[in-house]
Amino acid sequence: MAAPDTWMVVDHPKRLVLVVVKDQFNVTPPIGWQIDPFGHSAVQAYLLGAELGFDSVFFGRIDYQDRAKRKGGKRLEVIWRGLKSLGSSSQIFAGAFPENYEPPPGCFYFEVNDDSLIVQDDIDLFDYNVEERVNNFVAAALSHANITRTNHVMWTMGTDFKYQYAESWFQNMDKFIHYVSKDGRVNAIYSTPSIYTDAKHIEPDSWPLKEEDYFLDIDAYWTTYFTSRIGLKGYVRMLSGYYLAVRQLEVMTGRNKTGPTIDYLGDALGIAQHHDAVSGTSQQHVANDYAKWLSIGQKEAYGPWYASVCRMETGVDMIHSGRDKIES
Repeated sequence: MAAPDTWMVVDHPKRLVLVVVKDQFNVTPPIGWQIDPFGHSAVQAYLLGAELGFDSVFFGRIDYQDRAKRKGGKRLEVIWRGLKSLGSSSQIFAGAFPENYEPPPGCFYFEVNDDSLIVQDDIDLFDYNVEERVNNFVAAALSHANITRTNHVMWTMGTDFKYQYAESWFQNMDKFIHYVSKDGRVNAIYSTPSIYTDAKHIEPDSWPLKEEDYFLDIDAYWTTYFTSRIGLKGYVRMLSGYYLAVRQLEVMTGRNKTGPTIDYLGDALGIAQHHDAVSGTSQQHVANDYAKWLSIGQKEAYGPWYASVCRMETGVDMIHSGRDKIES
């Protein structure tokens, strides 16, 4: 997460996962996928594992010195225990990527302007290179296998601003999967974090235990997000308290079935937890946009606040539209 309020860390993921996703798709996600936030507190292990029931969490950004040490000791993937006092009930399987969230070294980028060689499998062309590209793939897979446990490795095929020409990516990945599996030295498949986690759990290997945070080192420039854009941080903090207060009033007095709701503000606050929002790492016009939506949510939430206070004081339902009061 990116310097959010504590309640947002606890409440918003639970509301999103257990209410929105469950209601819309009738499934409960089993995996946390936090590839770009700038560091992770140990409480995330407890919240995602014990509170949300996730099986695992994967992320890209950890301290560069920590990453190098973990690669050397095959400790990129661990059992992450969030709260020592709760023991194993507060832990989750956690994995940090060896090269941030992108393909491994070896030229596996396939945007139209990338320099990586495509898999040319037309034998009549001079640049036919199936054997060469298969060898590149196998070498990268074996190199990755040397820094992790079990025979399963995950490749994150993509990164920022990729798949603008998705057909090129999938054409080459299809060819890699076909020719690498035909070669037989390694097996390549399309997969998901959930399938990968299940494969890891099946193996008899033991996993290192981690009980500390994954924060970035003090000399990394990303750590400046703790103090950047204090105006936006303060606005999010203030509206977080306002949102909670209005929501509690609604619980006490009942929710109006008509008129404005606090949902807009809740959604705006949730979006503001993006790792480039409350963190303060976005450009100014983007920060302005986050603030605009928060402001709209704040105005929307005034209606439920006004109605709840009136109901508590007078027992009469009042709807406030921003300019007038209508007795119902």
